[in-house]
Amino acid sequence: MNADSYTRAFATAFSTQDADSLVRLLSDDAEVVTATGQHCDGREAARLAFMAEFEGTFRSARLVSGRAKLRPVGPGAALLSQRYVLAGATGPDGTDLPRCALLLSACIIMRPDGWQALTCHITALT
Repeated sequence: MNADSYTRAFATAFSTQDADSLVRLLSDDAEVVTATGQHCDGREAARLAFMAEFEGTFRSARLVSGRAKLRPVGPGAALLSQRYVLAGATGPDGTDLPRCALLLSACIIMRPDGWQALTCHITALT
C-alpha cells in the first residue's frame, strides 16, 4: 500500500464497519481520537471504540473521500490530512443525522506490512 492509498483503505474499512481492518492501519501503540471523541491508546482500545461506534451511530455510515494532503517529513514518514463526507450516521433514537464533513489527521510511517498511523485523529468540521 502506498501512502496515497491509505485514505482509501481507511474509508473502505470504515464504510464496511470493519474495525479489524481499521486497526491494521494503526501502529501497535497508536494514539487515536475517534469521530465521536473517544480517546484511545493502542490498537485494542481503538478496535473496541470503533466496534462500539459501528454498533451505534455509524452502523450504516459511509465515508466519501474529498481533498487530501500528504506531506513527507522524511524517508518512510508523512503527515496526512484527508477530508471525508460522512453519510448514513444515525442518532441514539435511530433518526438519520445530516451529512457532515470529517477530517482525518494522521502521522503515518512505513512498516513492513504497509503504512500505519502513529496518531490518527478524526474531527468533525463545521
